[in-house]
Amino acid sequence: MHSSFVHLFTSEHHFPHKSNLETYKSQLKDWIKGNVTQCGRSMFIFDEMDKMHPGLIDSIVPYLEYYDRLDGVSYRSAIFIFLSNAGGEVITQTALDFWKDGRAREDIKLVDVEMPLSVTAFNDKNGWRHSSLIDKNLVDVFVPFLPLEYRHVIQCVGAEMRARGLQPNQEVAAELAEEMSYFPKSERVFSVKGCKTIHTRLNFYI
Repeated sequence: MHSSFVHLFTSEHHFPHKSNLETYKSQLKDWIKGNVTQCGRSMFIFDEMDKMHPGLIDSIVPYLEYYDRLDGVSYRSAIFIFLSNAGGEVITQTALDFWKDGRAREDIKLVDVEMPLSVTAFNDKNGWRHSSLIDKNLVDVFVPFLPLEYRHVIQCVGAEMRARGLQPNQEVAAELAEEMSYFPKSERVFSVKGCKTIHTRLNFYI
């Protein structure tokens, strides 16, 4: 990530005011064109797509369409990544349905979630709403982030301990994991917050 060719945009930081939407569109197009001109393999990451103003992301549609060159610049090797919570309910429900049917989380295939995920993103009131990126099939693949189970939380604790130069301790990992919140409440299958709070919580156990 520490590269001048990787560019991260977050909606609330870079595009906070709806009244400036047209300005943001122009600035975004210029930024992408300028950086791809310098490096054809530039990467652009758009975080919080679900919080982005509808219509903004469509300003970059020409750069994702199948032109060899646009105004003398080729965007075919540029990488665009869109991160979003839109469709999270679809992913969660799919994971729960698999669990109820006695099937493992790892059995979930892309085909099980991709279509409902794209439809939900397209219709919800978020940055994807009625976006031409979806309507024109310009998003190559929707990658779902599946909810994490207890065993994954244990692994996260171990990884965090190793990152701090500590020897992983199963007792500490189990104690921390037990204190996390899970759903459904009675069965405690999936972690509500995934592993997001492991970094700070671990301070209270070591």
